[in-house]
Amino acid sequence: MIEVEAAYREWAESYDAVVNLTRDLDAVVLRAIGLGRTGRDIVELGCGTGKNTAWLAEGARSLVAIDLSEEMLARARTRVSADNVRFVRHDLRTPWPLASGVADLVVGNLVLEHISDVDFVFAQAARVLRRGGELFVSEFHPFRQLLGSGAKLSDEPGARIEAYVHDVGEYVNAAIAAGFSVAHIGEWRDRDVVDEPSRIPRLLTVRLAANVRADVVTSLPTPQVAG
Repeated sequence: MIEVEAAYREWAESYDAVVNLTRDLDAVVLRAIGLGRTGRDIVELGCGTGKNTAWLAEGARSLVAIDLSEEMLARARTRVSADNVRFVRHDLRTPWPLASGVADLVVGNLVLEHISDVDFVFAQAARVLRRGGELFVSEFHPFRQLLGSGAKLSDEPGARIEAYVHDVGEYVNAAIAAGFSVAHIGEWRDRDVVDEPSRIPRLLTVRLAANVRADVVTSLPTPQVAG
């Protein structure tokens, strides 16, 4: 198992060139989901090499693109030079270097599988969003993770990248606890592929509305299992 930052440091040079069905389907889904960008302040989580950054920035008032890997960010900077885009190297597992209530849209693509504490990420997203803003996440489907699939640098033993399995309910409950309401959940399968694995969704997407700020959400009681 390779630690996340080290893995993406090594992967940066070839990431855009290698075959990656998950990366490519994610790009298709993001563009099809109907997110409004025009005139909005956007935060992109895990921007990587900028595969979605240029598209998100089109018409946006501003875009802050965040990633843990300086090597991935270097690639992104060569791809995107728009004046409304700012790249920031930061570990999303620590408090984000953004003021509260500065964004209309937060987008995270293929990043939460590498973070153990998704509650923290949802709480930070709720903090930086304005009331009425949106959070959209697209993740490798946990069903595939449970069957042994996941991001890896190669087929060699030990090449798998550090990742965590988050059930659908974990994402939804973390969102609710942070003050979001669920607008849409999507499960996306490979297209034009007829083998048996293609019947299992490749991506899970969750679209959320920031109705309540996280700092005013009261703690919910833990459900008790009878018997």
